[in-house]
Amino acid sequence: MSADASLDSLGSGDTRQLTRRGFGVMGVGIRREPWMFTLAVILSLLFGVMTVADAWVLGWATDHVITPSFADGEVARGALNTGIVLFIAAALLRMIGVIGRRLAGGVVFYRLVRDDRLRVTRQYLQLPLRWHHRHPAGQLLSNANADVEATWSVFMPLPMALGVIAMLLAAIGTMAAADPVLTLIGLVVFPLLFAVNAVYQRWQGPRLALAQSLRGDVSSVAHESFDGALVVKSLGREGDETARFARISERLRDANVAVGRVRAVFDPVIEALPNLGVLLVIGVGAQRIASGAAAPGDVVQVAFLFTVVAMPVRSFGWVLGELPRAVIGWQRVRRVLDDDDHMAYGEHALPGSGAVRLDVTGLDYAHPDEPDTVVLRDVDFSVPAGRVVAVVGATGSGKSTLASLVTRLVDADAGAVRYDGVGVQEFSQAALTGTAALVAQSTFLFDDSVRANIVLDREVPEDRIWSVLRDVQADRFVSELPQGLDTQLGERGTSLSGGQRQRIALARALVREPRLLVMDDATSALDPDVEQRILRALAERSESGSGPSVLVVAYRKATIGLADEVIFLADGKIADRGTHAELRERSRAYRNIVDAYDQAREEVDHE
Repeated sequence: MSADASLDSLGSGDTRQLTRRGFGVMGVGIRREPWMFTLAVILSLLFGVMTVADAWVLGWATDHVITPSFADGEVARGALNTGIVLFIAAALLRMIGVIGRRLAGGVVFYRLVRDDRLRVTRQYLQLPLRWHHRHPAGQLLSNANADVEATWSVFMPLPMALGVIAMLLAAIGTMAAADPVLTLIGLVVFPLLFAVNAVYQRWQGPRLALAQSLRGDVSSVAHESFDGALVVKSLGREGDETARFARISERLRDANVAVGRVRAVFDPVIEALPNLGVLLVIGVGAQRIASGAAAPGDVVQVAFLFTVVAMPVRSFGWVLGELPRAVIGWQRVRRVLDDDDHMAYGEHALPGSGAVRLDVTGLDYAHPDEPDTVVLRDVDFSVPAGRVVAVVGATGSGKSTLASLVTRLVDADAGAVRYDGVGVQEFSQAALTGTAALVAQSTFLFDDSVRANIVLDREVPEDRIWSVLRDVQADRFVSELPQGLDTQLGERGTSLSGGQRQRIALARALVREPRLLVMDDATSALDPDVEQRILRALAERSESGSGPSVLVVAYRKATIGLADEVIFLADGKIADRGTHAELRERSRAYRNIVDAYDQAREEVDHE
């Protein structure tokens, strides 16, 4: 969602609507963490009451220690000791209130952030690929990080703001008991403070919301640039990407500067109002002392209360200032959590073990964003249990889409995919991923060890890992790594070559002992002889009954020649099928495709 759209969704600057939504967000947080939040408020109340108690002790000390010492020329030791004890007791209790409030408030904030980050991340992992294709990765990172923090940031000042209510009530009662006249004079300041805060909220709200939304845009652009570092550097796009990032960063800068301008206007006003109240109290109080209507301790007590209460009162402004960020963050997070674009799963699981039969019937598919552009039409074929079937076709013929449909990364618009006669929609998610494994051409490795990338937190015996590595011709290079299986690979496995990464990805799929293995051009970075050894090992395992059925997207003749059957895709339909020799004999289009790679290789060798 763009920044402008986010602002529109806030009600075009309607402060009352914004505040109402903000209170709703706070209510959700309080219901999630009721006990810890209550503790934070209680400790905040303790801080507020002890702050007022400090003022009372100061007034008492003025009347019973300081003023008598001037009149009598000596300090009353008993009164002095009492005053010291009272000051220390109030200070200790106030300290407990401050530390406890901040700890409890921090626990509430970080628990809420942790819980929503987990919810958002869990939702990301459950949403289908078609959803991820529509949402930039940078935006998703912003949702899980900056937006979640913005949603609950209001809980940092909130306990203090609620504690201030008790402080104000106690302060007003204490001041009224000391001198009602001075209290009425000073209380003029509080309505002014709340009025200024209300105006501040009206001005600052849309600006804070815009800045928060732009943070997500900056994250999106930055992630895209960093993730595409290879393209950026290889095509000399550093300057263009820097300029693109600079433009969105400048918009965020301008938004933050606008926030700062408003704050620069209101902060001095909010700071000055309590001081004006203190000056009024002191001015009127001096006259009342002179006339005998007030005691010096009462004036000191009231003036001190205005001084110490003014800053906590500002916490209301901090809460109101956080509401726009909380609302925009909440909306962006809820947009993810409330998305119901989920794939429904059944409860079926295939009994036994060994290769399964794959049946594809009447398969139709069009991209959701382009429903009129059909990718696959009426596709029918089977992969008998333990057999190897190759899929061949020109670029854009639908091979990768077919691989995604067969493993149910996406659902077909029509038709069925069945494993041993059971539709893929009937399987539980665990049973589905345990039955079929997809190895894509684009290999992703985690920033972890070789072992961790293969087993993915499963308990797998080491001899099983090495057996799989031998099958994919990776045992030799893995054993030569500095720490063998425990060697750290770096982000995306950048310390390995493309072919090595593909072999680790194959090992990761095979170690799970899938009953159907789908390879979407998963050996494209390998030397042809290495690729053949891998596929031959897979075929031998399948023939012996210990390996999976294999559906392989391929384009090399040597690889295709190992398949029991070849399916030739053209324009989203099966144009022909048979053995490699049969298709080569009767289909010129097929022959042109499979010969193209070898012809290109011969030209390179000749040069």
